[in-house]
Amino acid sequence: MIKFKKIPKPKEDEFPSYSQIYIELLKDDDSILDHLSDNFYKLKKFIYSLPIDILSSRYADGKWTIKEVLVHLIDDERIFSYRALRYARNDNSPLHGFDQDNYAKYSGANERSLESIFDEYEAVRRSTILLFQCLPDEAFMRRGRIIEEDGNIGKERTVRAMAYHIAGHELWHIKFIKERYLNKPVEGKII
Repeated sequence: MIKFKKIPKPKEDEFPSYSQIYIELLKDDDSILDHLSDNFYKLKKFIYSLPIDILSSRYADGKWTIKEVLVHLIDDERIFSYRALRYARNDNSPLHGFDQDNYAKYSGANERSLESIFDEYEAVRRSTILLFQCLPDEAFMRRGRIIEEDGNIGKERTVRAMAYHIAGHELWHIKFIKERYLNKPVEGKII
């Protein structure tokens, strides 16, 4: 078993306020890479336990399907890992945001098999973990910014905040799936 690098949880001045809802879902310890590794398998087991017909259905008009949510998680993880790489390498060029609704709309997620989605998800997750595992320690406090939808430069984020954003964003969507698609309120542990 791999002994993962320990990465302390970021402080509130290391990420924009909207990321707080994701980061607060994570334990106050430094085992984020262990979490990313373990949670992938928990998520996969959870999704495979659902009835197949629910994966391509919407809980309301205009909302994403579970398959679209899964591909959104992959897209978001890729984008935030790329941002983390740029910031870790001390590239301070502001990066543009992305239109998550267009990404979902054009993802083709509902035409894909669950197996192909999880094959891609696993490859992205392994890449994400290796990126953070192999960064030098001093890289985790480097910062960068994105250009917001309104054209303004957003709040700085640290590299370590990106790792926690990825993990918390995934938990938030799992919680959302349970509450909206399965009508199961989530208290405490999400998965």
